[in-house]
Amino acid sequence: MYKLYTRPGSGGFVIEAALALANAPFEQIDVPKTDRPDPAFLEISPLNQVPVLTLPDGRSITESAAICILLAERHPEAGLAPAIDAAARAEFLRWMAFMSSVLYPAMLRFYYAPRYTADADGAKAVKQAAVAEMDRGFAVIDAALRGRGWLAGEAMSLADIYLVMLVAWHPDTGKARAAWPNIERLWSELRAHPLVQKLNASHQMWPG
Repeated sequence: MYKLYTRPGSGGFVIEAALALANAPFEQIDVPKTDRPDPAFLEISPLNQVPVLTLPDGRSITESAAICILLAERHPEAGLAPAIDAAARAEFLRWMAFMSSVLYPAMLRFYYAPRYTADADGAKAVKQAAVAEMDRGFAVIDAALRGRGWLAGEAMSLADIYLVMLVAWHPDTGKARAAWPNIERLWSELRAHPLVQKLNASHQMWPG
């Protein structure tokens, strides 16, 4: 059985979705946010971050995008991503990497700005730059969604759930919904998805 270390409002949102869509049983372990973590947790998450997924063989994996890709490979029957030999697989991998390397780090810089500057007065500038980077990245994705229903291929994938998780973290969601109509269209469809609604009830990613 899998073990998922997570907490509400975290990147565990998309991992919970993946496990549910795969119908994969898992034990959920909520990890409180603290500056003094359990040393045992640091053994599997050296940066003291969630989510962490412990596999049935006891190995643990961090990084939400990597976990998503691994689960898609382990549960191909669930359709969590385009098949490995499908043309859309390249798009899935591209956007998962893009979101995890451009958007997710920008979110971290915004919400944890003091970590990213040695200047006691520098946090404001870090946050401003982070929002600019978010906006640049979301604009790229919005343009890619023009004329297509989903980010990768003809069906919903974990890339779409990953995207709406990130856009829900934007510090100005009203701006996000107005500025990127193609993302908003996709997000609107997923807000009506029963599983996403259930997860949102526990994670409170956006008003219900």
